[in-house]
Amino acid sequence: MPEAPRSAYDVRDALSAIVDGESLLELHPRWARNVVTALARIDGRPVAIVANQPRYLGGVLDAESSEKAARFVSLCDSFGLPLIAIVDTPGFMPGSKQEQAGVIRHGASLVRAFAAARVPKLTVVLRKSYGGAYITMNSRDLGSDLVLAWPSAELGIMAARAAVGIVNRRELRAASDPEAERTRLAEAYAEEHLRADTAAAAGYVDEIIEPSQTRDRLAYALESFAGLPPFAEPGIRRP
Repeated sequence: MPEAPRSAYDVRDALSAIVDGESLLELHPRWARNVVTALARIDGRPVAIVANQPRYLGGVLDAESSEKAARFVSLCDSFGLPLIAIVDTPGFMPGSKQEQAGVIRHGASLVRAFAAARVPKLTVVLRKSYGGAYITMNSRDLGSDLVLAWPSAELGIMAARAAVGIVNRRELRAASDPEAERTRLAEAYAEEHLRADTAAAAGYVDEIIEPSQTRDRLAYALESFAGLPPFAEPGIRRP
């Protein structure tokens, strides 16, 4: 998977390296392709996966993908399947067309679906998780039982370049080379606010893991949760 934050890749390649061989079964692959909903096995245990798809629309959440994911999460929760969110999203799609399509309503449905799910809920942030989508994709605040992040992952309100465009707009106007100044400020902002270890220090990420450790760490978590009651109270994190 590419490290560059703007590079496109197929999240199914990452999923294939995490789940058991040839066990990935994608549902509704032609609908809202910017999110992947799939059934799979990890170390023999059946799981349900919701993953942002950077190959389409950069992995952004919109009305259709939120509706698709919400329906899938609710369905899998009703069958007692553990949920795994694989996160790489720049946020929600803006614009009047999305507002007319009900992006707020469908986004709220996805929030409710994750928050209400009583099965084990795990999250892995691969590369970025910004804005409202950061909360929506099974965040700690929605009751995720375990939040993992890769070392290069970024988590925050918005991407660094967009953030400095707001926070440092006066400095950018006064700079002799605004683009170079934006790059410098963005790097400093990302270092201070968006790093995975910063999120971990604040309690929003439980562990920072290497990509090669993802499968083993998820398998261990699933095995640990298997001994607990199948359904816990909504919003209560498991021990």
